Amino acid sequence: MSGSIAITWACWIGLACLSLGLLLTIVRLIRGPTLPDRILALDLITTQALGFIVLVAVLTGFFLYLDIAIALGLVGFLSTVALARYVLKRAEAREGRT
Repeated sequence: MSGSIAITWACWIGLACLSLGLLLTIVRLIRGPTLPDRILALDLITTQALGFIVLVAVLTGFFLYLDIAIALGLVGFLSTVALARYVLKRAEAREGRT
């Protein structure tokens, strides 16, 4: 088996695993009983999207997708931080009321 065929198979297996993980994460996003569960699910979906983009870049050989992945990673990180701050402020407000 040549190297390129092995890489192609590995990418397809990786895409299948990411797809399964994405389905399970969407279930957690919908069912997540608390807001922090949903925020973690959104963060994981962003990370899985990064994985999809990287694997597609490897499969197609169009490595400009990696720039998109970097930008998505930055936006995902900033949105997670913003949502975590929102949850913290919300918890502080609830403690102040009770």
